[in-house]
Amino acid sequence: MNILFIGDIVGKIGRKAVVNLLPELRKEHSVDFVIANVENLAHGKGVTHSTLAEIMSAGVDFGTSGNHIWNKSEGLEILAKPDSPIIRPGNYPPGWPGVGEKVLTIGTKSILVINLLGRMFMKVSTDCPFRALDSILTRHHEKQFAAIIVDFHAETTSEKQAFGLYSDGRVSAVLGTHTHVPTADERILPKGTAYITDVGFVGATHSVLGFSPETGIQTHLLQTPPKPVIPESGTANFCAVLITVDENTGNATHFSRIYKEVEI
Repeated sequence: MNILFIGDIVGKIGRKAVVNLLPELRKEHSVDFVIANVENLAHGKGVTHSTLAEIMSAGVDFGTSGNHIWNKSEGLEILAKPDSPIIRPGNYPPGWPGVGEKVLTIGTKSILVINLLGRMFMKVSTDCPFRALDSILTRHHEKQFAAIIVDFHAETTSEKQAFGLYSDGRVSAVLGTHTHVPTADERILPKGTAYITDVGFVGATHSVLGFSPETGIQTHLLQTPPKPVIPESGTANFCAVLITVDENTGNATHFSRIYKEVEI
């Protein structure tokens, strides 16, 4: 089974990059299922019905998210639906809209997609993601999955690496998101779990994490929260990873980064 995971999609330029590149990538790599992190879909923070529909019409099958998924009221409405095509981090306290994991069907096979939030420097109080993973896997221990994919949305490399090693052999892939900068440490861990510290993002190449250079510079130079500005044209980068999973064992057999650029 070939699963394509797309990093954080930032704003309109990011959505257009997905629309431009994804259909051909699905064919080129014989992709069975596409997951994307959608927490930055609507002008950098949050998701709306229309922005989600735009990328799903291009071939995204399912969405994970992170701490910014709460920034748009429409996002809360989408999460609250029983058949929602997106999930939110599962280690938020009880009572938040949505769920942190979902069982999905691909042909005759089932996969489990999990979303968890790191705790270091995230400015939000959540339950322990390590123990949350234990609880989720325990809930589903009687089920047989072709793949288990975890989006670990976290800030620090140390927490991500520790979580990856903690998960090794228990899930098919641990894919880091949130920092928007792709790392070059993609590998299959000793017990069969594909791991990368951060997949990267889809959005304006000449930017600070997808936002205009001026916005990023002002944030650090003046220490004030500027109004976010996202370029809507120019070169966009597309960061993703491709995981091939043995459907019988759930182990990753191939893992690689995909990086593309496109003019929008």
